[in-house]
Amino acid sequence: MDREVILISYREKIKNFITFNDEEWYAFTGFLKIKKVKKNRCFVEYGKICRELGFIINGAVRFCNVINGQEITGYFSFENSFVTALKSYLAEEPCLYDIKTLEDTIFVTISKKNMEAMLKHPLLSCKMERFGRLISESFNILFEDRIKSFVIKTPEQRYLDLLKSGKDIVKRIPVQYIAQFIGITAVSLSRIRKRIMNSTLSTNRIHT
Repeated sequence: MDREVILISYREKIKNFITFNDEEWYAFTGFLKIKKVKKNRCFVEYGKICRELGFIINGAVRFCNVINGQEITGYFSFENSFVTALKSYLAEEPCLYDIKTLEDTIFVTISKKNMEAMLKHPLLSCKMERFGRLISESFNILFEDRIKSFVIKTPEQRYLDLLKSGKDIVKRIPVQYIAQFIGITAVSLSRIRKRIMNSTLSTNRIHT
């Protein structure tokens, strides 16, 4: 994908957050960067300051930590999602986790320096204030939903939520990462998947 095609896609996908007239869009694109990251590489690395707000055009990432020598996957993001270590990006503090690509991934990114420049830009300042606020709100909602999921849902319910997401997660993500994400072992996940499969087969027999 060349830059023009990527930016056309980006403009369409971010309409829920921000829209531009042609003059504003031309100014805005001057602050954007296309970043292509190979599979299993870091978009953001633990201990370093996150200096980019990314948007996934193609690909997927996982947010992960190493705790007591064991890697734990905390979240996944796919196409049409914003990606950053928000606190690190805003406060310029070292990141507390890695964000690693699960596939070869294409991002459109805005550096912290360019975001600050746009907040002072005569054409863009008002819209970028709203853009930044809406992105922060979306990250807060995702965090709250993740916490609520662990408080009120079983691992099986969390797995079913992944299946309903429409991202073909079970095909795109290694089983061990899915297990980490829902808070169980790979063996326990295998049992859940078998139980769901048997339940589906039983339901299908009833209706045939």
